[in-house]
Amino acid sequence: MQLTSLDQLSRDIFKDKKVGILIPTYNNQNTLAEVLDGCLIYTRNILVVNDGSTDRTRDILDGFPNINILHLETNQGKGVAIRKGITRAIQLGYDYVVTIDSDGQHLPADLPYLIQHLKDHPDSIIIGSRDMDREGIPGKSSFGNRFSNFWFRFDTGIDLPDTQSGYRIYPVEKVSKLKLITWRFEFEVEILVKAAWKGIPIKPVPVRVYYPPGDIRVSHFRPLQDFARISFLNTVLFIQAVLYYIPLRWWRRITDTGLKKSFLLALNDPKETIYRRSAALGFGVFMGIFPVWGYQLIIGLALCHYFRLNKILFTIAAHISIPPMIPLIIFLSYLAGGIFVSNPIDMPFDSGLISLESLTNNFLQYVIGAIILSIFAGILTFYMSVFLYKLSQSKREKQ
Repeated sequence: MQLTSLDQLSRDIFKDKKVGILIPTYNNQNTLAEVLDGCLIYTRNILVVNDGSTDRTRDILDGFPNINILHLETNQGKGVAIRKGITRAIQLGYDYVVTIDSDGQHLPADLPYLIQHLKDHPDSIIIGSRDMDREGIPGKSSFGNRFSNFWFRFDTGIDLPDTQSGYRIYPVEKVSKLKLITWRFEFEVEILVKAAWKGIPIKPVPVRVYYPPGDIRVSHFRPLQDFARISFLNTVLFIQAVLYYIPLRWWRRITDTGLKKSFLLALNDPKETIYRRSAALGFGVFMGIFPVWGYQLIIGLALCHYFRLNKILFTIAAHISIPPMIPLIIFLSYLAGGIFVSNPIDMPFDSGLISLESLTNNFLQYVIGAIILSIFAGILTFYMSVFLYKLSQSKREKQ
């Protein structure tokens, strides 16, 4: 077979960068040999983890004596196979591994497109992003990918087009230090989220995808069980992100810069439009009044993280609910709620008369009023902020 210049260059990168190909496989006798032949064009640094296959996988692997093979006696899941493969790859002296599925959907001919990015991003996870919206993609795969992308962005603040692609390059030393708990398909979501939390860059690269006919390709993804496992994992990661990782990263940035300087930078950040800064202030006032006391900051910071609003401005504005302001907020909430409920009660504007008993006498009136007040105050703050920003901008331009 005649090699192109790109193929030869890719071979050199495999050798110079100590890159191996890691192929986890389970009962893919129809496609395994073709995947191996395609990978051997670029390197002999191939490690196959046979995850307890019960078909002809062992016989097929016997026909490839020049590759490394790790046999697991029982099927333990794709996540376990990759983790054990990474451990063996380190023992073999690889600095990177390219993971590629053995069911035929990943094309070995796309290896050069992935491997080229190692030159500019040697410390990154490089992920082959499939076009999941094109014709012929199974509906369950497309939906699952969008679902996973949504939660990945929420947990990390990073947009990725294909978080479920198994076509990846891992820097083995870095990912081997991550504390991972999953062992099946959800592993590929967990490792990306925890890598992002540890500051490992993730670079998407477009690749092709091919789904062989059903009588050739064997998929071991169980929609009900595996989707439930992925959903449970996303719940755990969401709790960790909201309670720890998002606030921690935000606080570190503030302390590194300094509180006063961080506030001034946030207030006049040239990278953000006046509308986005005003939206952060308006959203902060909204959450400060909205009747979820005790959870305003947790919920608000998580939403700011997802929608990429300025967290400093949000936090400052959310402190509208400081103790001296609470009696006024409660009074106005009951006043607003009284318009929409029958038999409203009058809440005296006197902090000495506000008690838990008085609040519970007509709790519905308070909740409705607080929701209305929060919306009104948030919108008012937004437009006032826009007005003041534009006024300040006009003065600076005149000067």
